[in-house]
Amino acid sequence: MSEISQENIRKAVDILTKHTDSKLVTHLNACVHCGLCDSSCLFFKTFNEPKYIPGKKVDMVSSIYRRYCTFLGKVAPKIANARELTEDVIPELVDELFGSCTMCGRCVKHCSIGVDIPFVVRTGRRMLAAMGCVPASLQATVDAALKTKNNMAIPKEDYIDTIEWMQEELQDELETEETLIPLNKENSELLYTLNPREPKFFPLSIAAAAKIFHTAGADWTLSDEMYDVTNYGYFSGNDQHAKQIAQHMYDEIHRLKCKTLVLGECGHGTRALRWEAPNYMKERPDFKVISLVELIEDYIKSGKIRLDKSLNAKKYTIHDPCNITRNGGLYNSLRFVVKAAVPELVEMTPTGSDNFCCGGGGGMLAMSEYNERRLKIGKIKADQIKATGATVVITPCHNCADQLMQINKEYSLGIEIKSVAEVVADALVTGEK
Repeated sequence: MSEISQENIRKAVDILTKHTDSKLVTHLNACVHCGLCDSSCLFFKTFNEPKYIPGKKVDMVSSIYRRYCTFLGKVAPKIANARELTEDVIPELVDELFGSCTMCGRCVKHCSIGVDIPFVVRTGRRMLAAMGCVPASLQATVDAALKTKNNMAIPKEDYIDTIEWMQEELQDELETEETLIPLNKENSELLYTLNPREPKFFPLSIAAAAKIFHTAGADWTLSDEMYDVTNYGYFSGNDQHAKQIAQHMYDEIHRLKCKTLVLGECGHGTRALRWEAPNYMKERPDFKVISLVELIEDYIKSGKIRLDKSLNAKKYTIHDPCNITRNGGLYNSLRFVVKAAVPELVEMTPTGSDNFCCGGGGGMLAMSEYNERRLKIGKIKADQIKATGATVVITPCHNCADQLMQINKEYSLGIEIKSVAEVVADALVTGEK
């Protein structure tokens, strides 16, 4: 790590001293060190080392807070267990707060007093971001989104070619020459967003969503300018970058004059645009925001689409993305849609809001520095999947899907991974009003 200037250290300390609020102060002082959070964490369960206990991460940030924000910490730091923010401490913070936490929030569920540990972890990440200490691969992902408006820096020509290719495939399947994947259609009811992994690696999920929209008679469009639902500024801890990325999406829906922003299948993207963006933007959006899962649920309940679950004759299970289910409250919506589309669903143990993270959250999938660690913690999810006996894992998050594909290979699971849109599209009854 390059030398950290005193000016940068001051910027980090300012996060605690000049921008604190009652929530931060409460959670920094609330941990009672009971240890109940340890068994909830992928990292501690995998490596069984004290430094991976979630409460330890809270203590790392709170010890710095005590040093600079409390009287006892300033005059008697050893007594207060207060730590100076020095160059020796910073690598430890980076490893613990970036490389040892997916910010999944499962520890909060098991905390005896409800300390918001991911919130404290992100506060620590904000401090590190202020010092320029974000892991290089994660920062590169953010930089790509800032520069090209998609985190994988996909050229516009390649993106349009993929969309046109998927449209041709869908036209052949449905035997129609109608435009099925509209681009930049102004005044549409819906602006649909994608995880860039879709046009790059999973284009069939784009066609699946388009098939659902077409069958439901939706007035929708994609953008070729800003379609990226993700926001890795949320994970890097740089609020200014997170705001810029969110602003790109706000500008695009206004440019196209659409009424509703439909969030594609991405857990953190759903959280970052729906719940966090108003905090960055300091204003409520003047358009409706809904997830694709909720929209499909509405299509089924209103009769706009009909499904024949016998068309999905396999054994399925659901992986719950942390920011969709535990932190997003979409447990019932997700189950309603999946149960309408498949005949045999076997739940993982534990499931729902208590389900384990896949291991790719918190920006872990973007940080190549921690690939080996990420795959090791993925064994917990691999064991969960094996225990169900399912042959297909459904997840409404392409980041999760990518991690699941890697642990599928790493632990020889022999499974398929599908998005919700793909499973629903497979069960669609088409060709009849």
